[in-house]
This record gives sequence, C-alpha cells and structure tokens, in this order.
Amino acid sequence: MPADYYDTLEVSRTASADEIRTAYRKLARKHHPDLNPDDPQAKAKFQEVQGAFDVLNDPKKRELYDRFGADYERVGAGGGGGPHPWAGGGPRGGPGGFDVNFEDLFGAGGGGAGGGGFADLFRQFGGGRAGRAGKRSAAMRGDDLEHELTVPFNTAVLGGEASVAVQRPDGKHETITAKIPAGIDDGQKIRLRGQGESGVAGGPAGDLLITVRVAPHPHFRRQGKRLDVRVPITLAEALAGAKIDVPTPHGTITLTAPPGASSGQKLRVKGHGVKPRDGAPGDLFAELMIVIPKGLSDDDRTQMAEIAAKYKQDVRGDLRW
Repeated sequence: MPADYYDTLEVSRTASADEIRTAYRKLARKHHPDLNPDDPQAKAKFQEVQGAFDVLNDPKKRELYDRFGADYERVGAGGGGGPHPWAGGGPRGGPGGFDVNFEDLFGAGGGGAGGGGFADLFRQFGGGRAGRAGKRSAAMRGDDLEHELTVPFNTAVLGGEASVAVQRPDGKHETITAKIPAGIDDGQKIRLRGQGESGVAGGPAGDLLITVRVAPHPHFRRQGKRLDVRVPITLAEALAGAKIDVPTPHGTITLTAPPGASSGQKLRVKGHGVKPRDGAPGDLFAELMIVIPKGLSDDDRTQMAEIAAKYKQDVRGDLRW
C-alpha cells in the first residue's frame, strides 16, 4: 500500500501550507543524502519526503489526493485496474470548487490515453514534475540561527556595534560584528543575512536572527522614545532656584529649577529623548529630587521645622488607594 503523504511529512491532514513547508524542510535536511553519506536508506527516504511534498505543496494536486488517495497515483500513472473513483460519470465538486467529469478523463472516444485522457488531465495539474523533484531540490538553503545579545543602554539609544559569538554546527566559534540601529528597543530582532548555517549542495546560507536585550541604566529609564532621568538638587537650589547641568545622550544641557521647586517636579526637554533612525525624536523628562543636607545640627533642624510650620500644607490630601 502506498505510503500516506501526510504520514510521510509527519503532519495532520488539516496542516496549513506553512506547516507542510516547515515539515518538509526539516525532514529533507534530516534525510538528505549529502548529509547522510553512511546511511544507505537516506536517499530512498529523501525521495519519499520529496514526493509527498511535491503533491501536498500544490493546492490542486493536494485536492485530488485528499479526494482519491492512492487512486490519485493511479491517475498519474495513466490508468490502472479496478473501478475508478469517478465511476458515477457526473461532475463532482472538490473542496476548492474543482469539478471532474468522466468524459474529461477518457476523452470523447472512451478510454484512450490520448487527447483529453488521463495523461492530459494529470499534466494539467503538474503531475509530471515528480520525477524531477530530486534534482530540483538537491540544493537547499541553510537553517537560520537564533542568538540573544545584551547591549548597553547607551548603545540601544544612540546605535553602534556589538560582537556576537556564534557556535557553528561543527563546534567552531565565530565572532561576528553586528550593527545596532539607533533607538532599538528591548526584544527587537536584527537579521544578518547569510550568517546562519551553510546551505546544502550549493544552496544559500541561512540568516542569523539576533534578539536584542537592553541592559538597564543606573539613572535613565526609557518608555518608547521618551527618556526619564532623576536629577538631584540641593535644598538651597530648590528654595532659591538655580541653573543645573544635566547629561543627556546628545550632550549636556542646562535646565532651570524654579524657586520653590519640589521633589517630583518634572522639567520637559523636547527632542532630547531617543532619536530613532526613522521618525521624530522623543523628549527628555528631568525629575527633580531634593537632597537634604547631611550633618545638620539640632539648631538647624529646629529652625527648618519652625519655618515649615509657618506654611502648613496638606501634602497627602490627594493620596488615594
């Protein structure tokens, strides 16, 4: 009994086209004669996989196979004994709207192999390609490799380069330099074409897919294109107001802390956030954080408390669960 093509590719009968191609690629590499020189069964198994894929990858051929199974192969051979699945004579609709008519199979004259017969119908759906499948698929693209790379926060924001250590299937290690585009976010991927596994029998190499992880920064935080930084200021600067220097990815800038500034107050600086390769730059938000002087004497603390008591505030009035 002929092998079931779905079993051969190890997929279900409801498998999608992508699932069929993925299964074929996996099995074809597994059984490719060039990769299994010591296995005398590899060539035969590879040909079975290729033959199954040649049918299931073609929507029209798969439709006929799903309807008639092994009888589909007898049609491809140009005849065969036993009752034919179309013996009822009338048109029958297939899953994709394809109709088969008894007269289409045998031609006007009855059961000949010529004009309008078995061979013509099978050629219409590409059945003659199976014999050439092995030669056509000898060259195979290499598999993609996946790698995870952690880059510094600054590199993710400004762009740069990073080294990737890749272990090849033969055990050898190779260092590849990857360009990191400005503004790349945590979890995004970079594709390095041709840096994956080598192809088979002259096929092209696969790609290297790098998932980028961004290391945290001790002071800056990022939300998309927005940058947030906490900027410490002295009590004197908060009371009287001051000019303060703040480092940013694009150079140091000077901000003005207004007189009477409070901790948590944010100053917005347009265009000094993340500047991606494409699109407008984000903004920088500097959050002021008042630092109480260390080493205050009891008298100093008493005077400050007395001053604060003169200006009563309900600072937690809006606090809610």
